Amino acid sequence: MNVTAKIWEKAKTQKKVIVLPEGDDPRIVKAGEFATKEGLAEIVILGNEAEIKALVPDIDLTGIKVLDIKANGVPQNYVEAFYELRKKKGITMEEAEKTLQNPLYYGSMMVKLGDVDGMVGGAKNTTGDLLRPALQIVKTAPGLNVVSSTFVMNVPNCELGVEGVLLFADCAVNPNPTAEELAVIAISTANTAKTLIGIEPKVAMLSFSTKGSAKHEYVDKVAEATRLVKEKAPDLLVDGEIQADAAMVPSIGQSKAPGSPVAGQANVLVFPDLQAGNIGYKLVQRLAKAEAVGPISQGFAKPINDLSRGCSVEDVINVIAITAVQAIG
Repeated sequence: MNVTAKIWEKAKTQKKVIVLPEGDDPRIVKAGEFATKEGLAEIVILGNEAEIKALVPDIDLTGIKVLDIKANGVPQNYVEAFYELRKKKGITMEEAEKTLQNPLYYGSMMVKLGDVDGMVGGAKNTTGDLLRPALQIVKTAPGLNVVSSTFVMNVPNCELGVEGVLLFADCAVNPNPTAEELAVIAISTANTAKTLIGIEPKVAMLSFSTKGSAKHEYVDKVAEATRLVKEKAPDLLVDGEIQADAAMVPSIGQSKAPGSPVAGQANVLVFPDLQAGNIGYKLVQRLAKAEAVGPISQGFAKPINDLSRGCSVEDVINVIAITAVQAIG
């Protein structure tokens, strides 16, 4: 399955508006130009047009809206909305206006108020710097109180998952999630599987134990998380705790977890903690030469995605497309 092509194709069906707050980074500007020309999204770049052209002299900004916060100031409705969100924390109107001069905060407010459909940032800012304003302003989706991440792993010459495609979570955000948080991560990742690449999720809650084969508090956490997923999302195909081989390989799944609706056919793998998830996706990426699409943020009320600071122009383009598809839903 060509995951990237599938995402691009869906993004083009409805051109969503995506804001790029880091207009002082040439990778962002070039990606915005490409996404516009390819019809992946309508692009808004926060920055100064003259400075952007000096940064990337051959840039074609046709069809791109460049918004200069310093020159235009912060709209009053943005200030008032942010003040209302943060007044219980003691913020003043003046502080609200000053905070929104930060492009990451301004971009988040654009998403919150529906002036754009999603935001992509993090090429020059840390994950914490990007997620903080998003959590303060956009907040989490109803029923989901955890922001997490997933990678779409596209493994060549592999029959496991869906034509070698599996989703791994959480690989980038939550170091040691509780059972309750693991359950939310599982539900969020199942939603991503449906909306982003159109597969019917079969979720495995991974552990070093399958159905009580080992006794440990770590196993208990995953078993409890599985129970909570079934309670919160009764129509979702999920099972756990289960070992990775039993989750993915039909013969082993039948042997270790007979009668399971997921064993041997899982396409969404939920790891028990960040160490396992991060190590797992990188091993598959390097050893199997898999394409790792992500990290894809999930759990926000509206799409916000974080880039690696080492990202390429191609990475930014793909995340723009992903964000557009998330906005389509």
